Amino acid sequence: MQIAKKVWAFIEEISAGTFFSAGIVLIFYGVVMRYIFNSPQAWVEEVARYSLIWGVFLGFGLALRHNQHIQVDILYDKLKPGMKRILDILATGISILFCVIYTYYGVILVESRFHSGMVSLDVGIPMWIVYLILPISGILFLLRFIERLVNILAGKDENYANPLN
Repeated sequence: MQIAKKVWAFIEEISAGTFFSAGIVLIFYGVVMRYIFNSPQAWVEEVARYSLIWGVFLGFGLALRHNQHIQVDILYDKLKPGMKRILDILATGISILFCVIYTYYGVILVESRFHSGMVSLDVGIPMWIVYLILPISGILFLLRFIERLVNILAGKDENYANPLN
């Protein structure tokens, strides 16, 4: 099980990092082509945008794994441990429900874009591929919340590694 978690974490980091880095490199390429060579490339902005979107959406689960999402914990820190546990279970349950709804509507959106035959303007990428990140990220985020709920119910203290250290 630990090996599967490590492989999952590795794939999560590599995929999010690759898409995000590709987007940054494409933006740099676009700037160089536009301002140095005076030859703007129309496709660069579109592909960079989609790469950044995919990188960010794949990073949702990664951020949850490291507990790096924005949270207001001024009141939470003042609660007793029992109340913290109840609040954690409630918040995680609501988050799981959100992920299920988000994934469901993401699938509906992908399906509608698939049947419409819609493509992007400059490159001609089928839009269902662009929107496919919604159900993929929803499932990955859902799995992270389920993992968190299991840890809370099992009474495991979650140690969050800071990816910046």
